Amino acid sequence: MTDSSNNKFIFFLHSNKKFLLFILLMSVFRSAVADWYSVPTGSMQPTIHEGDRVVVNKIAYDVRLPFTDIMLLSLDTPKRGEIVVFESKAADIRLIKRIIGLPGDIIEMNNEVVKVNGQPLSYKIVHPHINQNNSKGITTSIEKIGNIKHHINIDSTASNQLSNFPPVTVPSGHYLVLGDNRRHSADSRVYGFVPHHELRGKATAIAFSIDYNNYYLPRSDRLFQDIYGI
Repeated sequence: MTDSSNNKFIFFLHSNKKFLLFILLMSVFRSAVADWYSVPTGSMQPTIHEGDRVVVNKIAYDVRLPFTDIMLLSLDTPKRGEIVVFESKAADIRLIKRIIGLPGDIIEMNNEVVKVNGQPLSYKIVHPHINQNNSKGITTSIEKIGNIKHHINIDSTASNQLSNFPPVTVPSGHYLVLGDNRRHSADSRVYGFVPHHELRGKATAIAFSIDYNNYYLPRSDRLFQDIYGI
């Protein structure tokens, strides 16, 4: 019985070796090079919507041993304004947020206005129809940090508990992150600074998007959409 089972298993391996090799290589690629992640919440609206599948470059900053968290090589460090995916130990969940503060930066927020090393970021209110559902009470502005311009949402109907925090210094090897949907994002204001080893890569684009409120149909206007151009 045992010999028969072993022979069947060996026959299966030989018969499907090309397919199995493809699966292995694809798994390695998705583990260590690039992957896409589903976004279940609206904390990054209006840049990223619920149902978006975001492409993540896993070797943007570090090269890791496939299927592990072991770092083999450091390639780069995040820049202000970049969107990163990380495995948050504090939140016990994978999160996607925007880098605002780098190690050594002094960051503060006063009435939604972010200051980096004492200098306020620039803001410009845009047409309200940029809102996904043209929601009342939501103001959408263009925020510029470094060389990156992006949209943020401020929901005046939501609690402003997260709209202010005093100056804080980002520790070495850590980052301060915020969601673009400022009053609806649990980020560094809730979970603290993000250590570098928790980063899993840089979000680069939206591969495709599914509308949860419309029978899970794809959103054609979000196919292969850049998340850094406005």
